[in-house]
Amino acid sequence: MMRYTGPMDELTRDHGPQPLDGLMDRWNLTNHELVEVSTEQLNHKQVQKARKGRQLTLSLMQKIMRTLNEAVFAKLPKDKKEAFVPYLHKHLFSYAKGYDAEWKDPNEGLMPLK
Repeated sequence: MMRYTGPMDELTRDHGPQPLDGLMDRWNLTNHELVEVSTEQLNHKQVQKARKGRQLTLSLMQKIMRTLNEAVFAKLPKDKKEAFVPYLHKHLFSYAKGYDAEWKDPNEGLMPLK
């Protein structure tokens, strides 16, 4: 069976790699670190689906958003924690209501150097 790889439409649940994936890479976060930090029983399969663009419910998007914010905050040195601006789900998922492809990350200067 051939898989359709054309443009996203209403019937498709696969949205391709998400902004979450790039943010996790830039913050040097692994799927396992997110699962470890989560207090909401997030699992590896959910994180992987989120990164790859499988459509998630709003509730799961928000759970991943909260966990990402916790993980990033925990990695920041004390003197930079106050400057951290928490991410919203619309910053992490291209199919979320209110997503803006032109959005600039206010935490860019806090990210570790590669």
